[in-house]
Formats: sequence, structure tokens, C-alpha cells
Amino acid sequence: MSLAVRNQIDVTVSLAGDAIAAVEILPCARPPLARLFAGKPAASLLNVLPRIFSLCAAAHQVAFLSAIEAARGENISLATRQHRIAMVVAERLAELLRGLFVGHFALDTTSAAAIRALMEGVSALLNSSEPGCGQVRREATARVPIALAALGITNEDGAPTLGNPLALRIAALEEDALNPMPTQHSFLSVADDRGVIERLLADDAGFCRCPDLEGRIPETGAWARQMMRDQLTLGRSGPAERLKARIAEIVRLHAWLRSSAYVETAEDGIVESYRLGPGRGAAAVECARGRLYHAVELDRQGQMLRLEFLAPTEWNFHARGPLVRSLQGAVLAAKPRGLGAVRSMVASFDPCVGFTLNFREIGDA
Repeated sequence: MSLAVRNQIDVTVSLAGDAIAAVEILPCARPPLARLFAGKPAASLLNVLPRIFSLCAAAHQVAFLSAIEAARGENISLATRQHRIAMVVAERLAELLRGLFVGHFALDTTSAAAIRALMEGVSALLNSSEPGCGQVRREATARVPIALAALGITNEDGAPTLGNPLALRIAALEEDALNPMPTQHSFLSVADDRGVIERLLADDAGFCRCPDLEGRIPETGAWARQMMRDQLTLGRSGPAERLKARIAEIVRLHAWLRSSAYVETAEDGIVESYRLGPGRGAAAVECARGRLYHAVELDRQGQMLRLEFLAPTEWNFHARGPLVRSLQGAVLAAKPRGLGAVRSMVASFDPCVGFTLNFREIGDA
């Protein structure tokens, strides 16, 4: 099956009356990187990665470079590390904003204009992350608060002002159109890196397609980061909470970039690398949708023997993962509103590819 045909996730929700009886997920096809890159010099792959991964290209490049350096036993300078973290943060900010625009305000001309202006400012930030672009970066950074204010985001916690489009969108998502069953939550963190990487390089090809950590399938992404960072008590975990976590992170990331983006004040674990022995290395990068992993193995000439990667979407859209657990057993309100609430829940997990959502009644043949 070609990559073009399967470059999406198919979600099928089975209904028994007003209750969700089952959720089935058909994942997208994974790029066959191991086959494509085997035997090639590591340096030749850097320009290829952005064409394969159009979203979070900087995160993939940083993860790949960091894994290669770990495999070679190389150390990087503080300036290089700071530059890479700033790239990852600026890209994460841009991706969070893109999801805000596409997922919520593409048809709202007033908000869409403000978000486009915000994305332009962040894009300028991303382009100015190269050394020697300090003035451009300062100018771009100054544009972002103006655009945030136009969206009604003026508080440090990211809470939008009452009555503005973002506040109204959150209020709409908070309507009880979908009543979920109580569920246990688990979050992917830097503490899981070693376990994930060991499985990536083990002789277990199925792990990349269907990952688990001794049966645990944790959630990763903006809401998971907020829950771990702020040590919040688990409560509601619907689309409204996930949207609020996204907005709060947008404000927080911009504040970090604006404060000169020092490594010392960056969040823990944003870019981590691991040397696993001669010619073997791995890296983890916290990108917009969650924790991304690359693991490599080189031959004695430095050519690629293996390249494995694991994207955040593989956890969140796992057949037994966070999205399925959030929907399974939930009861829908009146059908049109309830079906819309299911779509909002799926979209709130922000897959790195498009998705289809289909409903069927249990009685269907």
C-alpha cells in the first residue's frame, strides 16, 4: 500500500444507542526510513527529513542530529544546544498556533486574521533563530503580544477575556454533549526515554507501529505536559481542557523566547540524547504533539545501518491508547451535538496527519 493512500488515520466509532461501544483506529503508513536510508552517509539525510516530515521538521532534524552525535560520542557546544532548543520551541509554538487556526478558527474571519498575524510573527521568530539574527528576532518577538491581545489573550495563564471568540469557543466545548466514563491517565515523560529507546532498537518491528511500555500506553502532548508540569489534579479532560492547555502553552513558550531563550531556563527534557555504545545513539525531543524519538545505528564507516523513529501520534492514536480510553463507554447527548463532540475530542489530540471519522450503529452489518 502506497504512502499517499494511507497518509491519514481512520477512526471508526461504533454506537449502541447513545453510548460509544467501540473505537477502532487504522493508523497511517509509516515512512520506511530504515529501508530508504540504509547504507547512506548520515549527513546526506538532513535535507531529506523536512521533505518527509512536513510538520515538526526542525524537531525531526534536531532528534536525528542528536542521535547521530550520541552514536559517534560527540559533544556539542552550549551555543549549539541553545540554538537547537530555541528552534524546537519556536517550531512548537508555530505548530500549536497552526492547530488553533485549522482546528477552531479557519472560518472565523476576525480571529483567523489575528491568528495569521500571530503565525507570521512566530514564523519570523523561527527564521530568526539562526545565530546573528538578534535584531530580527527582537522585532518578531515584539509582534507576537500584539496579535495575542487581538485574540483576547493578555493574562500570563493564557485565559482569554470573557466574550471574545476564544472564550466562546471554550464555552461551547464545555457543553455536556459527551459524557465520558472515568478513565486512568498516564503521561509520557523523560523518565520513559530509556524504556522507549531500548524497545526501538530491539528486534521488535511492531513496537514502532504499536508502542507500549509494559502494557502502559501514555498520553503525550500539550495537555499531558501541563498536567505533569503543574501537577494538576485529574479532572475533566475533554476538548475544552486541551484547548486551554494549548493556549497556556502558547503564552508560556512565547514568554521564554522573549526572555532571551536561555538553556538554563528551558523546560526539562526538551532535547535529550543517549549514547548506547559504539555506533549506537538515540534522542528525544519534546515537540508540539508530544515526545518524538529517533534511534540510529552506524557501521564502522559511519554509514547508516538502522534508523528508527517514534512519533507522538503513535501513542495518542494507539488502538488501546488515550483517545480510545477517552471515548470508550462515553454517552452522547442529542445526536448532532454528540457526534460533533466526538469529532472535537478526536481533533483535540492533534494527529500529525489528517483523519477521517466514521460512525456506525452496532446493528449495522
